[in-house]
Amino acid sequence: MRWLAILPLALVAGFAGAALWDVSGLGRGDDTREYLLANPEVLPEAMEVLQQREQQARIAPLRAELEAPFPGAVMGNPEGSITLVEFSDYACSFCRQSIPDVDALIAANPDLKVVVREYPILRPESVDAARMALAAAQQGRYAQFHEAMFRLGPPSDASIEAAARDAGIDLAKARQAIGTGQFDPQLQANATLAAQLGINGTPAFIVGDRTLNGAVGRQAIGQAIAQARDS
Repeated sequence: MRWLAILPLALVAGFAGAALWDVSGLGRGDDTREYLLANPEVLPEAMEVLQQREQQARIAPLRAELEAPFPGAVMGNPEGSITLVEFSDYACSFCRQSIPDVDALIAANPDLKVVVREYPILRPESVDAARMALAAAQQGRYAQFHEAMFRLGPPSDASIEAAARDAGIDLAKARQAIGTGQFDPQLQANATLAAQLGINGTPAFIVGDRTLNGAVGRQAIGQAIAQARDS
């Protein structure tokens, strides 16, 4: 996505000094200012490059933890060489909207592993749904619950139970596991990762060195997958 914010020229010049101006032979100060005023179209490109570098710097030290799923909370090819991470909330309409896109990408990319990180931030019932999702993962029924919960939601006591039954989950066993509190550290870990990555909404997708926020669509995610594969 390309957008142009109102930026202090000093910030842009500081970034551009390393990225553009030395190569073009321009000097600093007035020359840089005059170039920016004469060529404002370079600002969105410069900001996009800066954002990509910031994303890379955030993702790199967290990659191993980020791409390691909660056992069973994975879709697509569990042994896939390309990993797409999705931060998701069952109360999120844009997450629901993205399901066909993710399903299509899984079908089109046999080497794609989708790691879903439960990030219940929209309503209290989202937390209950996220706990049940992890209980479903524990029983090998994660993908089934994930699909059913979005189909039958928004999350409530009734819809969570209905989705669990639809997914073939042993409810007594799941409720017992939830009651121990064993899934809460995973939810906290997901929230911590989101904060470290600058993610504050759902859905958010990470693949390779790219972070895509919102229901960006199949094409944008597909391009990021292709770039990760080629890198």
